[in-house]
Amino acid sequence: MEISIWSDIRCPFCYIGKRRFEEALGKFEHADKVNVVWKSFELDPNLQTRTDIGAIDHFCESKGVGREQAMQMFNGAAQMAKEVGIDFKLDQSVPANSLKAHRLMHYAQSKDKSGDIKEALFNAHLVAGKNIDDIDFLVELASANGLNGEEVRTMLQSEDFTYEVRQDQMEARNLGVSGVPFFVLNSKYGVSGAQPTEVFLDTLEKAWENHLEEVQQVETGGSCDIDGNC
Repeated sequence: MEISIWSDIRCPFCYIGKRRFEEALGKFEHADKVNVVWKSFELDPNLQTRTDIGAIDHFCESKGVGREQAMQMFNGAAQMAKEVGIDFKLDQSVPANSLKAHRLMHYAQSKDKSGDIKEALFNAHLVAGKNIDDIDFLVELASANGLNGEEVRTMLQSEDFTYEVRQDQMEARNLGVSGVPFFVLNSKYGVSGAQPTEVFLDTLEKAWENHLEEVQQVETGGSCDIDGNC
């Protein structure tokens, strides 16, 4: 059974949602039969990376909110993160364009390393305050997580996987996805946002039942072979 997850590395609730979903998957009896596919979603494709401004000041400037309101929002997200074992340092995050990071995710997916790289990217941006738009850093991160650093550098210096990122985003638009995280289970069940673990587990079980019904229909349905036998 396939589960597609649209998210952006810049999104704190995507990291929280990832942890809650993984907790549900750990309780799911058929977790070994689940294939997770990470999909790209840029919250702000036109964002210009800024290393000359703090995250809070940038948020206030881009969203038009006051510093006190911004701090309340940051602290609220940080409190939610603590509940799933993440120590956000959002005020130290670098306002960075996430396209290169999404391209790295597609490369990692082709090497069966997407889960490790996704976790590392979230941690780098939301906890460690690293610049996820910096090629040298992304090469370092990739190498530390089992990928070929020189291959990653060559890829990031090209336009490779940009098309795949755009396709993910077009698919999201076609599905009506306007915010992340967004989970699609078995192409039928959608979960929007960092829902409680129980919601994910309940949806996993419903999707699995639907998956079994579809498999049974395929196994028992009539068919014709290439020799014309029906």
